[in-house]
Amino acid sequence: MYRTWVITRHTFIEAISQPIYSLLLSLGAAIIVVFMFLPFFTLGEDTVMFKVVGLDVINLLVLITTLFATSKCIHEEIEDRTMLTLMSKPVSRLEVLVGKYLGLIMSAGMAMLILGALLCLCTWYRVPGDYAISQRSIDERDIARLTSLRNIHLNGLYPSLLLTWMQISVLAALSVAISTRFSLVVNLPTVIMLYLAGNLTRFIESAVSNGSIFTIALGNVLQTLLPFLGVFDIRKWAVYSQIGASGDMTEDRMVPLSFIWQNTAAAAGYGVCYIIFALAIGMLVFRNRELGGNEG
Repeated sequence: MYRTWVITRHTFIEAISQPIYSLLLSLGAAIIVVFMFLPFFTLGEDTVMFKVVGLDVINLLVLITTLFATSKCIHEEIEDRTMLTLMSKPVSRLEVLVGKYLGLIMSAGMAMLILGALLCLCTWYRVPGDYAISQRSIDERDIARLTSLRNIHLNGLYPSLLLTWMQISVLAALSVAISTRFSLVVNLPTVIMLYLAGNLTRFIESAVSNGSIFTIALGNVLQTLLPFLGVFDIRKWAVYSQIGASGDMTEDRMVPLSFIWQNTAAAAGYGVCYIIFALAIGMLVFRNRELGGNEG
């Protein structure tokens, strides 16, 4: 465990020290702050659209940053023979694989935490203007309504940000597994294609429902092997709907907060299982990989 932690810490520090990390983090922060002041002309849904844009920006930039790091984390060390030096120490290949993966998703988590906190702060700031409520009002009804609206919007952001990080963690596991054999040139486009395919897996069942037995079987295999990224998308409840902290269903679009967190927990559980599956495949490849470099 200690050796794994040492590798994790070293990988984390190395990842956040890369220029692309600070560059994309600064870019994401700048975009969120700029959009905080822009109107969206949505007739009362400006805050909702701001959250959607903010989540998309965070997802895209953190994903790019993480994939660039994971795509070369193991392969480059094998090619430049750094891995030989590391493996001369009393450390196993499993500890190397897990340590590097944990360090990389920790760096992604820190980026999510920074940009997510900024998005929450900007959302909190936008609410009064978008709903035409004066922050200086002394009317208790205005104060209560403003507090309620802020809580509704922020309560939806927390699980959305958590599942965004979980989705990135799943893709990072795939990228680390591929990195045990292939370089960034192959790894990056492969993971991008898996990302696109993973977002389309939600349509496989309906697409093959009227097909032959072979087609249905193929669809089931694809649904099992490909990451089902649709499970991490809870925006229809957490962003587009009204959230009731106590399960109040007085409005048609009201969703209990407990329901959102139940779906978040289920999606996180699936993510953990798929991460273990992806890393297990990566470990099988890594175990049989020559560490002298210049292979395949």
